[in-house]
Amino acid sequence: MILNMHISDGELKKLLLDSGTVKEAVLNDAMPKDGSTEPLQASVLKRKLISEKDLTKLYAKSIEVPFVELADLKIPREILLKIPERIARKYQAVLFGVEEDQYQLAMADPDDFQAADFISKQVGGKLKIYIATPGDILSAIDQYKGNISSEITKAIKDSSADAAEEEKVSAKDLAEDAPIAKTVNVILEYAVKSRASDIHIEPRENIVQVRYRIDGVLRETMTLPKPILAAVVSRIKILSNLKIDEHRVPQDGRFKFSLGAKQVALRVSTLPIMDGEKVVMRILDESARALTLEELGFEGRSLEIIGRNLHKPHGMTLVTGPTGSGKSTTLYSVLSMLNTPGVNISTVEDPVEYRVIGVNQTQVNPKAGMTFASGLRALLRQDPNIIMVGEIRDGETADLAVQAALTGHVVLSTLHTNNAATTLPRLLDMGIEPFLIASTVNTVIGQRLVRRLCPVCRQAFVPEGTELSNIKRDFQLDLALKHFREMEGGKGTAAATAAAPAPVPAPVPQQAPKPLVIEPTERKKGRVIEPTHDIETTKSILDKIAADPNIINRSAEDAKKANLPTVPDPATLAAEAAPAQAAPAPPPPAAPAPDPARLKSGQFILYKAGPGCEACGGAAYQGRMGIYEVLEVTEQIQKMIVGHATADDIQLQAIRDGMLTMQQDGFVKALMGKTTIEEILRVTRE
Repeated sequence: MILNMHISDGELKKLLLDSGTVKEAVLNDAMPKDGSTEPLQASVLKRKLISEKDLTKLYAKSIEVPFVELADLKIPREILLKIPERIARKYQAVLFGVEEDQYQLAMADPDDFQAADFISKQVGGKLKIYIATPGDILSAIDQYKGNISSEITKAIKDSSADAAEEEKVSAKDLAEDAPIAKTVNVILEYAVKSRASDIHIEPRENIVQVRYRIDGVLRETMTLPKPILAAVVSRIKILSNLKIDEHRVPQDGRFKFSLGAKQVALRVSTLPIMDGEKVVMRILDESARALTLEELGFEGRSLEIIGRNLHKPHGMTLVTGPTGSGKSTTLYSVLSMLNTPGVNISTVEDPVEYRVIGVNQTQVNPKAGMTFASGLRALLRQDPNIIMVGEIRDGETADLAVQAALTGHVVLSTLHTNNAATTLPRLLDMGIEPFLIASTVNTVIGQRLVRRLCPVCRQAFVPEGTELSNIKRDFQLDLALKHFREMEGGKGTAAATAAAPAPVPAPVPQQAPKPLVIEPTERKKGRVIEPTHDIETTKSILDKIAADPNIINRSAEDAKKANLPTVPDPATLAAEAAPAQAAPAPPPPAAPAPDPARLKSGQFILYKAGPGCEACGGAAYQGRMGIYEVLEVTEQIQKMIVGHATADDIQLQAIRDGMLTMQQDGFVKALMGKTTIEEILRVTRE
């Protein structure tokens, strides 16, 4: 999006050079060429010579207008609503606060005096003008929307009754109806704003359940009336270019939509189940840049090993872990790091999740005969330097990948194994000769995703007693603490440990904890199996609408006289959108944070989830991060592979060579206050 800067190319060039942000040679190359109508500001933003935020700050300083960042600012609703949403969108301006006797107005174009004068008359007061990026303005305007229940309520208040009564109307006609289209749009928008990775629309016997997967955990958001299920599913199928009259077989599709400055792609999967068609949509933010390896959580020796081996002229780098552990994200980060004009990078993926500019990406299509093996075979004739294979699933793909690595290519791929060491015997099972594995595999990265603690409400504590014994049993404590002190640059002793603890023996291998077994009970009528635990779904306001459409127009006073229900206020709606459960007891007051200076010998500080706060939306966690183990195939490990050593023996040798296991890497990050011991054990215990 081009900034609304009333500045010539010459003035902008002087501004950038005076600030020292961009070198003159680079800026001259970005200057518009003869016949080009593209302004310089668009060119420098497209080439990423400066960020939109930094460019706006420079411009703000030059015109002496204060800059404001609105991205994470919660605007009081009474201030926001001083001007209508349509006015805010038209003039790209939003009220965000009051300072003394002046309203604070953020504008994308502070030189638009006509807009400022109109808004001043609209609010009936003086304005103090600020400048903000267009992206921030759009994010702030999105705050005009209420909570998801009230938005959906407004969207379908007319359609739910129609869907139940007008059986003659086709699903396609109903899907094109404005309320249904808006219902789907609101579900998608709230998913993106909630940082959800997946949306589940699940039909039940009497309702439709909508759940978002946020930070790896499914959370129920709301319910929809059952009568509109067919229309909602048809709407999603139309967007995804799927067959709307096919309900008996699964279908897969994809579509995109824009939300403010974000370009979001959705991978859609439908599945027939007993109560209708279930829809799952994977959300892929295409406007987000690939994170660096450091931002993903790689540190120290692990980062050095990956970088050193990636810059070898040939060989394989494999990433391993279960589905949803972030393997593709790691590979895309590696691709972005290697993506330079001097190399040819080709990929074969299933599916292509993110588009990478400058990389030749190929989609697997088994129906047309385009498998990983056939795609990889074709790539080898395309003069590649670097090849990425989405997943090694069979012996043929594994053999071709090894041959590519042998013939002077850098090969990147993923495997589904429990840890880094078990990857090497897995290749043996696929029929690859041991000497070929030893000579081609450079690095194996094992990873999991853990939830990141909210830095605002997390609670520090010093583990003692049984808790400390369990940590010593599950982690090589002395090694992890030593690594933590190295990471902190010698500050670890003051920050987390009073003194190095006595050497702790290596943990004794233990049996995995027994899973919780839920014995199902059987209802005689209809032979429906029910679990013994409570899975009662949230009853949203939408169910009340479906049962009584007139509820929308009924005032609270009329309802009270006739003893009838009415639509609750937004606060009640928000409460209804949360899972139905007993009101929790108020949390006990947090214990005072331990003082690092008072720690005894062998003690250290860890963190646990807090009670939840506004910053994390009451979840106590905010986002996810990776924990890793990076196994380098050294000369000693090469000899062990050729000698058919077991995965356990290879793991022990890698640890002797200095590898931190995923659990130990997680423990170091727990010492840093980024996650909890419970999260690490949840994802690493087998």
